[in-house]
Amino acid sequence: MPTLAALVDRVAATLRAAGIEYARAEARLIVAAATGQDRTRQLAEPDRPAEAEPAMALAQRRAAREPMAYLLGRREFFGLEFAVGPGVLVPRPETETLIEAALEAFPDRTASLRLLDLGTGTGCLLLTLLDHYPNATGIGVDRSATALRWAAQNRRSLGLEQRALLVQGDWLDAIGGPFDLTLGNPPYIGAAEPRDPETRFEPEASLLAGPDGLDAYRAIAASAARVLRPGGLIALEIGASQAAAVTAVLEQAGFVTRRRTDLAGRDRAVIGRRRD
Repeated sequence: MPTLAALVDRVAATLRAAGIEYARAEARLIVAAATGQDRTRQLAEPDRPAEAEPAMALAQRRAAREPMAYLLGRREFFGLEFAVGPGVLVPRPETETLIEAALEAFPDRTASLRLLDLGTGTGCLLLTLLDHYPNATGIGVDRSATALRWAAQNRRSLGLEQRALLVQGDWLDAIGGPFDLTLGNPPYIGAAEPRDPETRFEPEASLLAGPDGLDAYRAIAASAARVLRPGGLIALEIGASQAAAVTAVLEQAGFVTRRRTDLAGRDRAVIGRRRD
């Protein structure tokens, strides 16, 4: 049976051979997940024996580019931890741009907001905002029953079952209003666009949106004004080159728009305000 130090070395070597950029850091996470011995224990007791098979099985999955979040079963998003796994989109740091936009647009944390999260997935957008607005309520919509099961697990772990309703449906179909804020990270990859290898493990319905990647925006924009209060906001994450196209889609639907950049300075969200 190898030691913890030797096992970290073996896992790191496997990841490095597969071209994983931060092989050693990820190796420590994998060994921690497989053995229950975190980084602190690995460094403090490097000679502690550790069973190799569970860690090497995870290493092979990671070497095939399965998302680390699936291996660990969790992902941090805006300071909260979300359960995540096969069948649901992994929350991305860039999606936190939508949270920042909402917090800026509604500075009163005691406001009794009504929120609508389209394509809720893990529930990270809706549940994070409900955590920040203790008097708010909201609905998370997703077509995928699997995704909604992950959202329900996160809703329960965050203690938000009384304020978050989860609904299986197609965007705004059968959704009434009025809402103060509608937001979402819809699929925005065009059919012919190159994709990160890790996305092969995530549900295509959460990623692909027709030939030009705009199908979801068109569907949402067609009904968004109907469910918003006068002056209400819609905030949608966008792909790196989609700011102009998504802005046009929302403006044609009657919204006054602005863009918001992410930490890298790239346009990451389009915000639309319903005209009164």
